[in-house]
Amino acid sequence: MEINRSNIYEIVNNSNARPSKDYGQNFLVEPDVCNHIVSSANLDKDDSVLEIGPGLGSLTHFITQQTNNLTVVDIDERMIAFLKLVYQNNINIVLEDIRSHDVSGYKKIIGNLPYNITSETIVYLLLNARKATKIVLMVQTDAYPHFSDIKGKEYGPSSVLLHLLGEPKKLFQVKAGSFYPVPKCDSTVFEINIENKCELEEAKQVYLFTKKLFLNRRKTISNNLLGVLKNKEKTIDILKQGNILPTARPEDISPLDYLKLYRIYNNYLLQN
Repeated sequence: MEINRSNIYEIVNNSNARPSKDYGQNFLVEPDVCNHIVSSANLDKDDSVLEIGPGLGSLTHFITQQTNNLTVVDIDERMIAFLKLVYQNNINIVLEDIRSHDVSGYKKIIGNLPYNITSETIVYLLLNARKATKIVLMVQTDAYPHFSDIKGKEYGPSSVLLHLLGEPKKLFQVKAGSFYPVPKCDSTVFEINIENKCELEEAKQVYLFTKKLFLNRRKTISNNLLGVLKNKEKTIDILKQGNILPTARPEDISPLDYLKLYRIYNNYLLQN
């Protein structure tokens, strides 16, 4: 079923599926935008596809036209009931928090992420969607720099992880007026092409390592690393080996330099 401006009010009233603030629900009501998002994933008929937070199925309608193997996961029982009524047994419909769902087998992932779980969900996908080759997500525009920036105040562990496992690319903006109800800001659609610049398990360890180094963003990398190592001499030596200035801030260091720094740090741990 295509969700649009003409039928959205009738649907939410007749199905007891009014958008929930608790779940951060805003339904897309522009079919052209929905089609554009789905087309960006370059789906094949046999791709195993996951849709996150389908709601009333704004994107689902277009995904089902491009693949025979779709699973949708939503935490809201009302949305699940509506989707089962519309799609019956044609797609796999799962009532579950996406952060608990086994995402390891999907090749393509599409989703419109609520703001309050955006970061956590993207990290979860990166660490667990082992077979994914492309992820297409829509997030609130002010959240996008957390994953795309590789320097500056928005840059952090999530972006380090993303850039070690893939490349983010901004696709297009979606105006707030394209949703019901209208949110307070625009959204950004972007894709992650999985490239794996290092092994997944190593990327996970780098992510955990950088979380420690970003705990005090305004301190120098030397002070933050010293807090982890508890050894000033070794701290100086590791930074020197990594060709990283001790006075640099965590936000000044690139993802690949964090990978190098972790490897040097890990070798130190193995030797002691």
